Amino acid sequence: MTARMNYYKASPAAMKAMMALEEATKQLSISLALRELVKMRVSQINGCAFCLNLHAPEAREAGISQQKLDVLAAWRESPAFDNRERAALGWAESLTRIEVTGVPDAEYAALAEAFDERERADLTLIVTTINAWNRFAVGFRTPHPVQAGAAP
Repeated sequence: MTARMNYYKASPAAMKAMMALEEATKQLSISLALRELVKMRVSQINGCAFCLNLHAPEAREAGISQQKLDVLAAWRESPAFDNRERAALGWAESLTRIEVTGVPDAEYAALAEAFDERERADLTLIVTTINAWNRFAVGFRTPHPVQAGAAP
């Protein structure tokens, strides 16, 4: 795969804004482990190898087991995930595939049962942010992860 362009060089202002958004998500009410789990699942859906490669080690460092990462794509069928993780993953999938799902009431009900209003808003921003990163990486064919801590 050949990179289409270097978006960091093309628009430093846009990337500064993205990095600020990414940094802001670290201050939200959602735990690091759950943030990384959601980032991995959204990146799987979007086919973003760059972000999967970047977030897999971060997910493991956050305490997510390799076994859980191995079955993440089949989380609905796996007993490895608790109710809170299931609600977050369902919400993340619905938002990522919004054109197909329309974000059904059942997904929101599961989310509302597991998360308070602040957490729901925070989780939504995390899902939105990783979707944005995926669009940069997939759209511009980012071929390999950047240095740790530099992006997504």
